[in-house]
Amino acid sequence: MNQNFSEDQIVYEDNHLFVINKKAGQLVQSDKTGDESLIDLIKNFIKIRDQKPGNVFIGMVHRIDRPTSGLVIFAKTSKALLRLVKTIKNREIKKTYWAIVPKIEIPQSQKLVHYLKKNEKTNRSTAFPKPTEGAKEAILSYNIVKTLDNYQLLEVDLETGRHHQIRVQLSKIGIPIKGDLKYGSPRPNPDAGISLHARKLEFVHPVTQEKLEIFAKTPENDTLWETCEN
Repeated sequence: MNQNFSEDQIVYEDNHLFVINKKAGQLVQSDKTGDESLIDLIKNFIKIRDQKPGNVFIGMVHRIDRPTSGLVIFAKTSKALLRLVKTIKNREIKKTYWAIVPKIEIPQSQKLVHYLKKNEKTNRSTAFPKPTEGAKEAILSYNIVKTLDNYQLLEVDLETGRHHQIRVQLSKIGIPIKGDLKYGSPRPNPDAGISLHARKLEFVHPVTQEKLEIFAKTPENDTLWETCEN
């Protein structure tokens, strides 16, 4: 799993925010694996680059799954962190993902509403068509933006942020994300990641109030992603 951090992953940075293009396999926050997290890697990077003595503050605003690539926001000040967490909670950050799925006949665009229940032991979510005890409503919309020989590229807009939401909802309608063995893909990707990419974030800067629209390039050295990007 890729646990290196390079400066070219920085997509946006100012005195308050740090937005990076996470590689598939990178861990956002420490977990039971004990692998070094992006928070630790970024702190170390800033400490060396800026020659900062003492501790470096980096606050986690949100997470994306380890096998997923794309945009993740970190806060460089506690004020920015508090405001951004509130923005996330109020669903005021628009998140757009790209997903590569099998070329199966589905509607050109569709809104999906399911009720997701997480199993803590297996770290999996199950999608139900109707309200179910212990399940949370999950809403997304997708649009097919490119059709390839064996796959199609979906642009997915999230309305809610549930555990493994895009992965389980797309799997539920018969189009598991390429490489996602946990939710029905027949084969893994070479890098052990999945073909789900946090492509774009739109939000208001927590301090300057400037409207930001930030994009992340798709993973490098991947012919399929390169085809989707061009």
